[in-house]
Amino acid sequence: MDVDIISEEENPMLHRTDVTFELTHDEATPSRLQVRDSLAAKLNKDADEVVVRKLDTKFGMRKTVGYAKVYESADHATDVEQEHMLERNKIAAEEEAEAEAEEA
Repeated sequence: MDVDIISEEENPMLHRTDVTFELTHDEATPSRLQVRDSLAAKLNKDADEVVVRKLDTKFGMRKTVGYAKVYESADHATDVEQEHMLERNKIAAEEEAEAEAEEA
């Protein structure tokens, strides 16, 4: 899976960068988590700092255009993003698991 960054727009008020990207894939459309991990690797960020908002694949095509928000830290992501987007990107679940592990 190849990731090409189409545009990046800084948003200093929310401590993030809005990124539009294009994926070229050989198989079916990759999962949101696979895309998040690939995009994080491309941008040299931690996966918890990347929130994939949208993936759009045209029928029969091997290209997907997506939109993601890349935060300066995972804490900024959890403060700003909506709960359902954190759940889709498996960010809140990891923090809750860590909290439960500390309590035990």
